[in-house]
Amino acid sequence: MRNNKEKWLSFLLVFPSIAAVGIFVYGFIGWTTRVSFSAWRGMIPDYTFVKFKNYVDLFVDNLRFQIDIRNTLMFTSIFVFGTLILGLITALLLDQGLKGEGFFRSLYIFPMAISYIVTGVVWRWLMNPAQGSRMSGLNLLFHTLGLDFLNSSYTATPVWGMAFIAIPAIWQLSGYTMAMYLAGLRAIPDELREAARVDGASEFEIFRFIIMPLLRPVTLSAMIILGHMSLKTFDLVIAVAGKQLPLDMPSINMWQTTFDAHLYGSGAAISILLLISTAVLIIPYLFYSLRKEGQS
Repeated sequence: MRNNKEKWLSFLLVFPSIAAVGIFVYGFIGWTTRVSFSAWRGMIPDYTFVKFKNYVDLFVDNLRFQIDIRNTLMFTSIFVFGTLILGLITALLLDQGLKGEGFFRSLYIFPMAISYIVTGVVWRWLMNPAQGSRMSGLNLLFHTLGLDFLNSSYTATPVWGMAFIAIPAIWQLSGYTMAMYLAGLRAIPDELREAARVDGASEFEIFRFIIMPLLRPVTLSAMIILGHMSLKTFDLVIAVAGKQLPLDMPSINMWQTTFDAHLYGSGAAISILLLISTAVLIIPYLFYSLRKEGQS
């Protein structure tokens, strides 16, 4: 009797959270999915079932969504690769036992404490493409130093503007990957490195054949986390570049399609595609992590 009572009390304790998640997460996902298959346009709900029409229109007739896909691929590849490289380099530097390591560790990870909006506003000023008397930010710095050949139009550049928007994201999240890599490096026994040195291995060979293979789980985790964050990027792009079609992202498209144009069926379809793309990254990683924990 006592065990049953404790089970019921435990269930009642967590039931509000379960109900809230069930309604406000999975319930709304189900409702959004239903709307994505409807002909809802305008302020009056229209749940007429149109099958996959909204999804087909996005890939076939919607030029803006095709631009979104291109921009997402460019932003994600540059952001993830750049963040991993910079995080690994800073982690390797900190792993050398430098004086003031705590200060530099805090310095590198500090940008993560800043919101994307604040980061975007600062970098929008830094990457101001204006020339002449309105020149500011990095262009003004390069001009003062006599390095005018480095001046750029930054986010005013079609296509490659997404590469410049990835720079603030790399700056903000590289400290996070640094912390992950540093924890992974500190978990590698020094005996392995010493044994390799005794066998005549160079420092590069130790890094290539010992350190990097042991850091693969950290790299995989960082790629999954950074990848799903890049797919949902919204506030950083808005803060840096505003609402520009050449620099559009699916999340911005979804917001404007749903709440500005009142095309609820199409907006819901975009949001479901974002959910699926995120799930494609996260779910296999969760299965991999659970299987690894079960084997250990």
